[in-house]
Amino acid sequence: MNVCDYLLQNKPDSALALLTLRRDYTYGQLRQEAASVAAALANSGAKKGDRAILIAENTFFWVAAYLGIMRAGLVCVPLATGSSPEDLQHLVDVTLPVCAFLEGKFAVKFRGLGSCCHVYTDLPLELPNHTSVTSLSDVAHAGGRSAPLPEVLGTDLAALMFTSGSTGKPRGVMVSHQNIIANTNSIIEYLSLTYADRIMAVLPFHYCFGTSLLHTHLRVGGSVVVDSRFMYPEVVLQRMQATGCTGFAGVPSHYQILLRRSNLARMTFPALRYVQQAGGQLAPTFIKELREALPGKQIFIMYGQTEATARLSYLPPELLDSKLGSVGRGMPGVKLLVLDENGTPVKPGETGEIVADGDNVCLGYWRDQEESTNCFRDGKLYTGDLATVDEDDFIYIVDRAKDFLKCGGKRVSCRQLENVLLTFPELLEVAVVGVPDEILGEAAVAHVVLRNSKAGLIANEVKNFCREHLPPAFVPKHIVFHKALPKNSSGKVLKLLLRDQVATAECVQ
Repeated sequence: MNVCDYLLQNKPDSALALLTLRRDYTYGQLRQEAASVAAALANSGAKKGDRAILIAENTFFWVAAYLGIMRAGLVCVPLATGSSPEDLQHLVDVTLPVCAFLEGKFAVKFRGLGSCCHVYTDLPLELPNHTSVTSLSDVAHAGGRSAPLPEVLGTDLAALMFTSGSTGKPRGVMVSHQNIIANTNSIIEYLSLTYADRIMAVLPFHYCFGTSLLHTHLRVGGSVVVDSRFMYPEVVLQRMQATGCTGFAGVPSHYQILLRRSNLARMTFPALRYVQQAGGQLAPTFIKELREALPGKQIFIMYGQTEATARLSYLPPELLDSKLGSVGRGMPGVKLLVLDENGTPVKPGETGEIVADGDNVCLGYWRDQEESTNCFRDGKLYTGDLATVDEDDFIYIVDRAKDFLKCGGKRVSCRQLENVLLTFPELLEVAVVGVPDEILGEAAVAHVVLRNSKAGLIANEVKNFCREHLPPAFVPKHIVFHKALPKNSSGKVLKLLLRDQVATAECVQ
């Protein structure tokens, strides 16, 4: 089934689908606008499998364009609004789009799109020196019959989701309609979602975690509350109360800010049923704080990858204490194994690579056969994440294979060091990277953000804490204080940039 039909079928026209800061939208409005997009693409001569770029904030325009593109059989390429014109040009060269859906507020920044493909916008506007611009308002008012829409199979491409490029080179993950449907069904099952659920969405829709919130809640007939003001967390929490959100989703940085820079623990949320966390490890010390701040609420710790559409595993909330630090086991429809170098399942205490098998495992990387062969083998996803298991086969991630340090001949996970440092209560965020060292071979550098204190007043306390809680070889050579760590639009720390930031940081000890 086409993802658009799968998400919107049998929904009452009057039911609320999207609550934005400007206005609310119903399923009837969303269905009509998505149909207008699909008709416009069909009438333009766009063919099944053609690519369509989508650049917009979390808006009704984004959702309608996304669904309409897939309904027309095209492949949606959602991109971050923070992309540079140079990065955009590279992705245009790679994907060769026939059209682009561009929110008007970004028209000047990305005006070069009009020279390579037809541009659709949310409101009427003109791009300098280009005439190939159509507003969706004009499309909706034009009416008339559309060309026939193609039949879409489950194996057909639905989207190209470009990874964040934390390893340097963004890669387009080929996501099929069946991938989305399978992953959505699985998430709905373990979260027990219904039409009564309403999620607060602070994650961008172009990020697979954010997109999964949209998929799951539209499928069950629930609603999505959009709020892009997380730089003011109190405002978001107040809107959660006002709109009766039953769920919240975030990456580690969201929860770190909520727990140590907001009044979360002093507020009440009568409608809130659960929160979900993915997008990297939330340190155990924060998980304990979150449980204390939200008594009686379900806390879902999850694990996933873009290459698996979104989610791979979850830890049942009732096991949060007994399995603290675990990402659980494979979710419904997904088989997860931790394999050693010989392809044999590891025993408790041994370390291996997480390998996933399920209908949510994507088709590979767009026009990158070498990397596809490395990561996708016999329909399985080799994640590159190293982990151990316990006696009950619950998985504990050690780190990314590329995120280890070798200090004085001893290997250590950057994540392990970060978890230790985060137990110091005045630290809000920590990212550990390695630098060459004449004595140790490689030394740790800790990039930190303080909760409230000033670096000059607390630097010695942080250094003493490291000496007391870490073996000598792993004590950071430098502690670099920042006002904020560099992150991508999904909230993930960009460690590649940190390796070059010692000279520009606020304070180095």
